[in-house]
Amino acid sequence: MILDIERLELGADLKAVGLDLVEDDRDREPARGEDAVRIWTRVLKATPGSESWVLDFFSHIERVRDFCDNHKIAYRVATPRSIVIPAPGDAALEDLIDRFQSETFGVRAGAQTSSADSELEGDLAKRGVDAYHPAFPKYFFCAICDFENGSLVILSQKLWASEVIRRVRPALQGLEVEVRLPA
Repeated sequence: MILDIERLELGADLKAVGLDLVEDDRDREPARGEDAVRIWTRVLKATPGSESWVLDFFSHIERVRDFCDNHKIAYRVATPRSIVIPAPGDAALEDLIDRFQSETFGVRAGAQTSSADSELEGDLAKRGVDAYHPAFPKYFFCAICDFENGSLVILSQKLWASEVIRRVRPALQGLEVEVRLPA
């Protein structure tokens, strides 16, 4: 597999880094399955560094809640249509990604994640990941997980593609994935 990490041009007011996990073949299809889940798990754990972080779910809430209850994963009901899961452990994160890799969900990192952000959490329930656009500057980063399409988009004023590579490359050692900045 190949994990391409590059700066994205999404507009003057939006700094972003895109991570694309693809099969190392001619078609470059999005990577899915067990190996992809392991890679995304390590990427999500490594990217925040020492910052606190949370997962944001804002669709299929009943399924997320049931899954967390059945797997004893701590969560907070932020609104009737959004759930926040504070930094799950490795096994729980891998289980969550495996179960919900076909869904779009978010990640936030930074000191602000230690308390509720009712404005953002309410907006996530209404607008989905578009809610991150006005909110991301106050966080270390906000990210959109679209693992079904092999994509993670990080919105951040503080992280550059080179820094993301520096953080995730050591975390992915031992897995069959090449981390690179595309030419």
